[in-house]
Amino acid sequence: MKYAIVEDGGKQYKAVEGATIEVDYFPAEAGEPVDLERVLMVVDDGKVNVGQPLVVGAKVQASVVSQVKGPKIVVFRYKPKKRIRRKTGHRQKYTRLQIESISLEATKG
Repeated sequence: MKYAIVEDGGKQYKAVEGATIEVDYFPAEAGEPVDLERVLMVVDDGKVNVGQPLVVGAKVQASVVSQVKGPKIVVFRYKPKKRIRRKTGHRQKYTRLQIESISLEATKG
């Protein structure tokens, strides 16, 4: 099984070929290709390549599937005996990516 650990938006994701991941929202149309170049680790049939901090020559190619919203989070602030009640909500936007391929170019060293 071939997979990679990629970093996007300060968060790390496990990218497996053929799988989908949800990353922080960025404006892109469905079907648009995306290259994730901040690859921290690549595992290919037991061979592990760990970057320091990035793997040189590694790239993960993905395509945008859709733009989605996460679950609604209700924020309720309350102070007893003070008549202070504040109810707000939030829904985070995400971009769903389909992982197409994980490539690791051999570097001359």
